[in-house]
Amino acid sequence: MEFERDKNFFTGRFKSMGFALKGALKLITTEHSIMVQSSIGILMIFAGFYFHISHEEWMIQTLAIGFVLGVEGINTAVEKVADFIHPEFHKKIGFIKDIAAGAVFFAALTAVTIGCMIYIPKI
Repeated sequence: MEFERDKNFFTGRFKSMGFALKGALKLITTEHSIMVQSSIGILMIFAGFYFHISHEEWMIQTLAIGFVLGVEGINTAVEKVADFIHPEFHKKIGFIKDIAAGAVFFAALTAVTIGCMIYIPKI
């Protein structure tokens, strides 16, 4: 069965949104790192309500949470593709996976910094 592209703009967008939602649900239900990061994101949302953060702080916090989850999703995709291409251990594949994990580290470090900037003055 060949993939047939949907030529209608609106139905094509709805199908794309469906694929994106399916991917997000797969990430949240199967990947432990996303589960942990989503849980931390939810805790930060509760903290935002508890500390009555400003509209601007909500925007930055939301951006930080989405940034970490998005980069982690890309990291997961890179790891899955690398494992598919070369299932056994290979030094170059390990290097690629380490770089992708490093990107998640930078995103998480940025989010922690933002969280500290928002919440330390309130504590």
